[in-house]
Amino acid sequence: MIGSSILRAVEEKKLASEVSVFDKSNRVNDYLKKNFSVSVCSNISDTVKNSDLTIIASPLSSYKEILLSIKSDLKKNSILTDTGSAKKEINKIINNFNLKNIHWIASHPIAGTEYSGPEAGISNLFNNRWCILSADEQGNKDKISVLEKFWSTLGSKTKFMSFEDHDYVLSLTSHLPHAVAYSIVKTAINNEDKFKNDVIQYSAGGLRDFTRIAASDPLMWKDIFIDNSDNILKVLDNYSKNLDEIKSAIKNKASRNFFIN
Repeated sequence: MIGSSILRAVEEKKLASEVSVFDKSNRVNDYLKKNFSVSVCSNISDTVKNSDLTIIASPLSSYKEILLSIKSDLKKNSILTDTGSAKKEINKIINNFNLKNIHWIASHPIAGTEYSGPEAGISNLFNNRWCILSADEQGNKDKISVLEKFWSTLGSKTKFMSFEDHDYVLSLTSHLPHAVAYSIVKTAINNEDKFKNDVIQYSAGGLRDFTRIAASDPLMWKDIFIDNSDNILKVLDNYSKNLDEIKSAIKNKASRNFFIN
């Protein structure tokens, strides 16, 4: 979904003289051929040979396989970026490849919906949304500026963060809410609960919002929870402590304020 949204925006704004794409799914490739004016490659290495900018838009668990396939064919002095929601572990993997004359600058467009697949792409998805960029301290400032301009042209506001700061901030603002949403939906819609149909039928906006969040791609979120596990476990521990305080206050009928004013 993110990848096809980038494609739609790039085509709409005429940002590239040539775009090459690869997906291992024949169904996705057929869709791309029918709906975009791009070169759909049958070999992933052919996709990157002449690319000034290579964007990996895939689940985090596939990065190593992708990098093994493209590392020898990346264009000299080109930019390599991604769209993933966790960075520290991915940066370690990429550094281990010791890519020569390639500028690795991570991107995280904080945009999306609960839908997945290329059909769900939206050309204005990035409008007025943040895109966080991360690079090692020795990162090329000119190349970072080029990538900032790319995302800005797609409509994003850009912010630079270290890999570590990115993963911590996102564990609070994105990863924790998704973990909580999965838990709430699982609690509310128990297969053995005789009120299951009533819960679904009479759910108010709050539960519907959690259901929408929990409907996100499970493979993508499994990878995020694994790659950013240290931060997510810390914030889940804090969340559990706060939840225990609320439980205790309710149990003891304490007259305390549960909410932040």
